[in-house]
Amino acid sequence: QVHLVESGGGLVQAGGSLRLSCVASGRTFSSLAMGWFRQAPGKEREFVAAINWSGGSTWYADTVKGRFTISRDNAKNTSYLQMNSLKPEDTALYYCAAVVSYYSGWAPAEYDYWGQGTQVTVSS
Repeated sequence: QVHLVESGGGLVQAGGSLRLSCVASGRTFSSLAMGWFRQAPGKEREFVAAINWSGGSTWYADTVKGRFTISRDNAKNTSYLQMNSLKPEDTALYYCAAVVSYYSGWAPAEYDYWGQGTQVTVSS
């Protein structure tokens, strides 16, 4: 069983930055591919970014490409999502997700473990 805890959300003005963190426990972190998703009120959960087990491969939703950066520190059992140039449409509950695999993709169904989420609110 993998336990994920997100932190770092908050209220920020448009154009600002936030860094989300996701700490994993219960399994060797380097055995996990990690992803970040978000869900706004009344909308489906959507893919934001993913990173492979080593951190050598990353991929992003088109809506965040060039603004967000996903990374990981296997020594600290932590995945990060650096969010820059935030827009009001980035407002959502952000979730960290994990799967026991070298790589993962964009579909929520690919992930076996989820955190409780951290709220990000961007004011205009």
